[in-house]
Amino acid sequence: MSARIAAPLRIAVYSQDGFGLGHLRRTTLIGQSLLEEAPDSAVLLLADSPVAPFFQLPQGMDCIKLPSILKVDAGKWRPVSLHVGVADLRRLRADVLHCALRSFAPDLLLVDHMPGGVQGELVPSLAALRREYPRCRIVLGLRDILDAPPVIARVWQDEGAYEALRTFYDAVLIYGSQDVFDAAAIYELPALREGIHYCGYVANPSKVQPAWAVRHRLQVGDGRLVFVSAGGGGDAHQLMRTYLHALRWLGPRVDFASVLAVGANAPSELQAELCNEADGLPVRIVPFVEDSLSVIAAADLMVCMAGYNTLAEVLRVGRRALVVPRAGPSAEQRMRSQLFLERGLVDVVFPEELSPQRLAERMLDGLERNGSTTAAARVDTSGLGNVAGHLLRLAGAPVHAQA
Repeated sequence: MSARIAAPLRIAVYSQDGFGLGHLRRTTLIGQSLLEEAPDSAVLLLADSPVAPFFQLPQGMDCIKLPSILKVDAGKWRPVSLHVGVADLRRLRADVLHCALRSFAPDLLLVDHMPGGVQGELVPSLAALRREYPRCRIVLGLRDILDAPPVIARVWQDEGAYEALRTFYDAVLIYGSQDVFDAAAIYELPALREGIHYCGYVANPSKVQPAWAVRHRLQVGDGRLVFVSAGGGGDAHQLMRTYLHALRWLGPRVDFASVLAVGANAPSELQAELCNEADGLPVRIVPFVEDSLSVIAAADLMVCMAGYNTLAEVLRVGRRALVVPRAGPSAEQRMRSQLFLERGLVDVVFPEELSPQRLAERMLDGLERNGSTTAAARVDTSGLGNVAGHLLRLAGAPVHAQA
């Protein structure tokens, strides 16, 4: 027997993701999970990723694309494409959000990682929902690590995020493990009426395809395979170029195939440049892979950046990974890499020590060890179902059991 929602819900999700794909992917998965439990409901995604919605949306879910904005430093932003000033862009985005949310009249609003939105753009909408739709539950969803604690304290104080949390929010869901990173304590989150809940890591729940089928589709044979991924690809160039230079440095010791997924947000000229640099090497270069979870599971070694979604998938399949965290502007990836390294979950080459020789040596070391790691089994990656369960409980819809 499993619980299903008897009454349909209107659920809105705010997803700010101007640089990568991580937030967009996570919120899409959450929307899909909600619709599986409440199939007659409506999920409206408000997203600003330059490629939104990018992932296939399930029936019952649709997207409003906000003009994209890019974080250039803590609390500092610029338009991605639109030739307008930052203040004008903020007003435009705030007006779109306000109009859409008031018209949609959600039963539940899930806000992704920024309590007040970019530079407080969401606050007028939150106030309107509290005033006009008091039954609407407002929930903040946080990945495990946001940024260095002093940075978050300063930016959230300056932008009124803590005040927004205390004034408008019913609950916080943390997509991580308290044992790995106690976000509530470290970021000094205020107590809320419906509490703060650690849900476990939100990982892609899809079925992992057989390794032989994945390798056949990628045309890489049955030898050893390294999968290299830079997530959304907004800053893929350093990792990808260094990897190819590492293969050149190894020379005849390259007895494995490589698949490089440069990312959907990578500059269009980067893939052509990398293809030229890879001439003569046993390498396939693609913009992205459709089923990254299965490719990670099929590989003997994963070489990647330290984005939340990528490492959640690495943990879910227990694959050995060599991680090169992003240098900035946020400390998020470095912090996650260090914590995972200390727990034996990944190997790490930090940006300041990255070189072709260093990367090559660590790759060979990783390939010589077993392709899987048992440490990952100690980390909860069932967060998706836990998040959906908390959200539907907070929405307060009646449930009935189905066989």
